[in-house]
Amino acid sequence: MARYFDIHPANPQRRSIAQVADVVRGGGVIAYPTDSCYALGCQLDSTEGIARIRTIRQLDDRHHLTLVCQDFAQLGKFVTIPNRVFRAVKAATPGRYTFIMPATKEVPRRLMHPGKKTIGVRIPDHTVTQALLAELGGPLVSATLLLPGQDEPMTQGWDINEELGHALDAVLDSGDCGTEPTTVIDFSGDEPEIVRRGAGDPEAFE
Repeated sequence: MARYFDIHPANPQRRSIAQVADVVRGGGVIAYPTDSCYALGCQLDSTEGIARIRTIRQLDDRHHLTLVCQDFAQLGKFVTIPNRVFRAVKAATPGRYTFIMPATKEVPRRLMHPGKKTIGVRIPDHTVTQALLAELGGPLVSATLLLPGQDEPMTQGWDINEELGHALDAVLDSGDCGTEPTTVIDFSGDEPEIVRRGAGDPEAFE
């Protein structure tokens, strides 16, 4: 069963954040809040964790998982940012956007889109997520916590713990963080493509 952490949304307890980070470093899968829905997450090099996330969500290899990064500098290690959109992307981060871009060699091949060699990346504007990413010193491989057959993501930590505690190693509860997912913008082609309109205003990329 998952360990349940009740985290203060504005002043996350350092001891609890450190304990969650240890779970992630140990190969665990967690449910955690972001500025746009709860998400499932694991460490970048956790093959088993990535497989478990795909199993929970029932995702195939063609579905983009997302690298949730602490800041723009970290994001730049994992994707190649086209010059034509550099300023717009930087201005939109941190925020409720996911950007699909060509992956660098730092991204394991199993995480890339098998045909396009791309990866989704984002920088959340959420105090608890940022505290966890700072403690980890690296990104989380993530997917929105939207279960098969459901129309909206799960949004209450205690509910997630009851429903998925058996399949997770830790649940972070810092209150409701909404049900609207990120706006997804694909920069892998010649022109930006808005793949999903969500919480982030897409106007700057249209």
